[in-house]
This record gives sequence, structure tokens and C-alpha cells, in this order.
Amino acid sequence: MILPALAGVMWAQDSVPGAASSAAHTTAAAAAVATGQVEARVPDFLEYLVDALLALFDVRGSGNTWQHYGIAALLLVGSFLLRRVGATIFFVFFKKLAAKTKTTLDDKLFPALEDPVKAIIALLGAYAAVRVLKLSPQVDVVLAHAATVAFSCALFWLFLRAFNTVLDHLHEITRERQLGVAAFMPWIKKTLVVMFVVFGVLLIAQSVGADVKAFLAGLGIGGLAFALAAQDTIANLFGSVVVAIDQPFKVGETVQIGSHLGLVEDIGLRSTKLRTLAKALITIPNKTVAAEAITNLSRFTQRRVEQVIGLTYDTPADKMEAIVGELRAIILAQPEVDPASVMVCFRDYSASSLDIWVVYLTKDPDFLAHLQVRQRINLAMMRAVQARGLSFAFPSQTVYLEGEVARRLASGGNPAKPVT
Repeated sequence: MILPALAGVMWAQDSVPGAASSAAHTTAAAAAVATGQVEARVPDFLEYLVDALLALFDVRGSGNTWQHYGIAALLLVGSFLLRRVGATIFFVFFKKLAAKTKTTLDDKLFPALEDPVKAIIALLGAYAAVRVLKLSPQVDVVLAHAATVAFSCALFWLFLRAFNTVLDHLHEITRERQLGVAAFMPWIKKTLVVMFVVFGVLLIAQSVGADVKAFLAGLGIGGLAFALAAQDTIANLFGSVVVAIDQPFKVGETVQIGSHLGLVEDIGLRSTKLRTLAKALITIPNKTVAAEAITNLSRFTQRRVEQVIGLTYDTPADKMEAIVGELRAIILAQPEVDPASVMVCFRDYSASSLDIWVVYLTKDPDFLAHLQVRQRINLAMMRAVQARGLSFAFPSQTVYLEGEVARRLASGGNPAKPVT
């Protein structure tokens, strides 16, 4: 590193006759390089180019001249014009091309990349303008690190905008196609973006000379301690992965998780939130969700009705047979009922009723439509029972009394009077 630096100094002296006046400066710079006080740097292409250009016009000088500052200003103005005019024309052209394609990803991608590209153009212009000038080795070192960080951040911003746009596009596709993963896309996006940001920060740190390997090795030991302290959180994260893979429910569906019944309002990395019928909010850890039996009440293919109609014991057998057939005909007459599922029969002699067992399935899984069909059938059954002069049974008991109490009741006496 020392020899290239000294060669650069000698080249500058040979190419500019007035360099003798800066001999002290050259000697000091060489001494600083030799003693290792600063990092040596070979003059870059822009410096050589500007010095050669100025030599052609017989501009002499060992340091910065007004021509150097003029060229730096021109580079700044040129980058500004390129950023405001050239980049705008470029993106307008490609936006028109994107509008002609079938996919909408490019329509979103070009607007997202416009600002980062303009920032990179501005950084290039500023860096080129500064590199034209002859600066001290200390300033060169600071400038090199600042340029590395600035360009790394600009490129990271560019890739992050593109990554976010692609994930948003995938989320939109899953919603349009009504895929089960659509409900999990927000936290999938959050997870991927966090991983992308961490990876980008580590790359930027490595580009400025940080010892990333030692940092990652330290994270290995610290990560073990962290995992032991945060094992519940990690269990919830794995639970959320299980929910994302199995997709037993999505936001907006009514489910029963264990003993909790409610509408799914949010599916997060740590927990799932249910809104109960009483409008209370229940937060269930995802590790519990993954371990519990889940009943999804929003994914019925049909709705099943099973009920028992009890008639009184004074119902004759012929009327019982007739009412059973009439009830079956009432149910089969409903177009919303699956005819293959209808079962109506006189099943049991209960304690206080003669029981008719009724089972059928409604074709529409919608709960409100199911209730409307069920109500219409129940009203028709009630009218059929009343039209045949039959009565619905209700729980009742018959008490038989014997002895003196029975004789008093029969004669109209007071049964509560003590017997002597």
C-alpha cells in the first residue's frame, strides 16, 4: 500500500510542473503513509482524468484550482438534471410499457423503484464531484467509509422496496383467488421483511469492516440463553407455523377452539384473537391453538337438523301412522332440503310422550338460510298436528292416592286434616 501511494504522489509531481511549491505537503503525506498514521490510497480514475484534462489546457497547480471546483459543480448539476429529467423520462417510458402487459406486478414495481434509483443517481453525482477534488488522506478515508455506507443503504432501500412490492402482489393474488394462506400473508410478510432487514444490516456492517463472524458466534451462545428464556414465545411461533400450514380457519370465520367460541379477528405470530358472541375479545396463544381441537363453524357443507316431536299418549295408532307420513311429506316438499337425508319415524315410548324422530339436511350451509327453512318446516308441522286433532305432549306426572286421604278427596273433604 505504501509504494502505490508514493507512486501516485510522484506522478502528480511529474505531471504538474508547479508541484515544487508543494514539496513540504508531499513530504508530510509520505511520512504519514510511512508511519501508518493514515491508510494509503492510490489516486482514482476520476482524479487522473481531471488532471490529464486540465494539463491539456495548460492549467497548472498542485492543489485544487477553480477549474477543479467548476468540474465538481458541473458533475453535481449534471447528476441533478439526470435525476430529475433522465430518470423521470426513463420511468415514464417503462410505466407505459408495463401498462401494456397482462400482469400488474410491473405496474407496481416501477413506481416503487423510482425513488431509490433517483437517490442512487444523486449519490453517484455527489461522490463523483467530491472525488474530482484533491483531498487529504484522512478525508479520503472518511469519504470512502461514508460512500460505502451511503451506497449500501441506497441499494438496500432499492431491494427492500422491490421485495415489499412482490409480497404485496402475492397477498393480492391470494385474496383474489380466496386461498387459505391469504389470512397469514400479513405476518408472513412481516417475518420475511425482518429477516431481510437483519441480513441487510449485517452486510452493511461487514462492508465497513465490522467483524460479523465474531458477532454471529456471540449470537450462537446468547441465542441459546435467549431460547431458554423465551421458550413460550418460540412455542407460539411454531404454533403459528402449524396454523399457517394446516389452515384450519381464516380471519372472519366462526370457530370453536377448545371451550372458546367466536369470530376470528386476527391471526398473529404469538396469538389468535376471537370475538365472542358477547362481544368479548379472547386472546389464545398459538401453541394452545395448535394443540386444541378446532371446530370451524363457517365451513359447513350442509346443516343437519335432528329433533324429537312428542305427542300425547291418547294418540291412536292410525293417526300416529298418518301424521308420520304427513310430516315426512312436509319436509320433502321443501326445495332447500336434501331429500336423501330425510328420516321421520315413530321411535320411542317416553315417560310422558310418544316420540317422533325427525332428521334432515338443508342444502345451504348458511346459518340464517338454515334457520328460515327450519322455522317454515316447524310451523307446517304444528299446523298438521293441530289439523288432525292431536296434541303435543309436555312433561307431566300422575299421582295415585290410597287410603284415608283418597277417600277425603273423593268426598270433598280436607285432605290436610290429621287422621284420628
